[in-house]
Amino acid sequence: MASILKSLRLAADPSRLRLLLLLERDELSVAELQDILAQGQSRISTHLAQLKQAGLVDDRREGKNAYYRLTAPSELMNLLRTAAGEVPEAAEDQQALRLTLRKRQDQMRRYFDELAGKFGRQYVPGRSWKGVAEALLKLMPPMVIADLGAGEGTISQLMAQRAKKVIAIDNSEKMVEFGTELARKHGIGNMEYRLGDLEDVPIRAGTVDLAFLSQALHHARHPHRAVEEARRILKPGGRIAVLDLNRHHFEEAREMYADVWLGFTELELERYLKDGGFRNVETAVVYKETEAPHFETLLGTGEK
Repeated sequence: MASILKSLRLAADPSRLRLLLLLERDELSVAELQDILAQGQSRISTHLAQLKQAGLVDDRREGKNAYYRLTAPSELMNLLRTAAGEVPEAAEDQQALRLTLRKRQDQMRRYFDELAGKFGRQYVPGRSWKGVAEALLKLMPPMVIADLGAGEGTISQLMAQRAKKVIAIDNSEKMVEFGTELARKHGIGNMEYRLGDLEDVPIRAGTVDLAFLSQALHHARHPHRAVEEARRILKPGGRIAVLDLNRHHFEEAREMYADVWLGFTELELERYLKDGGFRNVETAVVYKETEAPHFETLLGTGEK
């Protein structure tokens, strides 16, 4: 009983309560906790030392950084989550935590961007991006795929190598004619082109395994409707994948590429997917162009 009472006394301090609620979500470094709580390193370290002594948190070292994780019993955390409503800063901490974790992902992506940039600089027989793409496509299970806003159908044709069927949708009659002829010319029999709009897709509900939108959503007049249409045509458990531009300020894109929207932020794309009824939503900036205007590619995925 004494340890429970001691734990409750320790957690009664608003700063320590906030620390425990944050560490319940993820392992965090002292520096990350400083950014979230906007408190000094010495103060946070003192609180963490007290929580560690009480057995509520544990730490590990990685280089110069100390990372803390939660070890408090679930019964205590249930009480603290209830009490969190009395600490106004606790709700703001969760928003700040999301940004901190996103920064951590960005650092990792920057590393992989640099790593990817080295791919192909030195000649290695048989190594190429095309080879990697072909290998990954072969590993993709046979599915019915809707390529929404397919354009000339380059990606549709690549996916058709492995897919059970690819339905390519575009609102340009000339593009549909061109893509259909291209597929016929190359003997791609499991690919069908249809004239249609992102917000009114000519596909029966619940018949598709994957809805794929590559640089298409920023052409939709109402992006949320396009996302809802994508969900409508998906089977239960089907997935959506959206590749689009991260928000930018290259206004010329409206005239040059007929773009309706100048890309979307990660939060905007995440909101479209969640509001559209998708679960397990994830977003990430997956590519950054090195030349002006430095477009960034945003990936969003979700499950019906």
